[in-house]
Amino acid sequence: MMEKIQIVTPVYNEEKNIYTTIENFFKEYENNKFEISFIISEDGSTDNSIDIINNLKEIYEIKLLSSPERKNYTDAVLIGLREANSKIISFVDSDGQYDPKDLRRLFEKLQPGKVIIGYRYPRVDNIFRLLISGSFKKLYKFLLKIDLQDPSCGYFMAYRSDIDEIINKKDIGFIKEGFWWEFYAWCIKKNLEIVEIPIKHFNRKYDNTVVFKLRKIPGIAFRNISGLLKLKKILKRTN
Repeated sequence: MMEKIQIVTPVYNEEKNIYTTIENFFKEYENNKFEISFIISEDGSTDNSIDIINNLKEIYEIKLLSSPERKNYTDAVLIGLREANSKIISFVDSDGQYDPKDLRRLFEKLQPGKVIIGYRYPRVDNIFRLLISGSFKKLYKFLLKIDLQDPSCGYFMAYRSDIDEIINKKDIGFIKEGFWWEFYAWCIKKNLEIVEIPIKHFNRKYDNTVVFKLRKIPGIAFRNISGLLKLKKILKRTN
């Protein structure tokens, strides 16, 4: 029996990227040993993203979850993950930075009790983004004693049953710009094995991200440091 994989994708104002991103995945896996479908968690877009997604739904197997107003990346991710109900779930961002071919490589490594995650190599972001990301990675390792190649990369695959308890926790999702740090920390806390594999990384064709705009860095840094300290306390008191 052919395996089915649900891919969760959050979307906010990605009208220039979303069609190509989704279509490339479906074209890559038209004839394969597993089938894919998408759960798109739309987060209050103000552009034409929803219209484009609805056009995609007429062609491909896609479930659209649409929010009437903007929340944040982490909430959109969690809404999508919690809605996923296939045996195997995966995740990809909507901006075209990940290679659909690498989904097959994640699948080939997948086993019960393991979470397969990609690390971007080589990572092609600009130097400013790399410096900021690298600083948070060092802080993550220092505070939580977790040493991952790329703890902010969300291109992962796992069995739904292995991560169900994690994604439905009441106290997950408070690091709004750093969900994957929380998620992987809880995976390790739950004694799941993290398996990292190198994946291709592409530049955004249309750079829509707001995470690393210079004027936002102080606020983001404060929230992320506070969030990691809070996460450390929660993990410490959780059996």
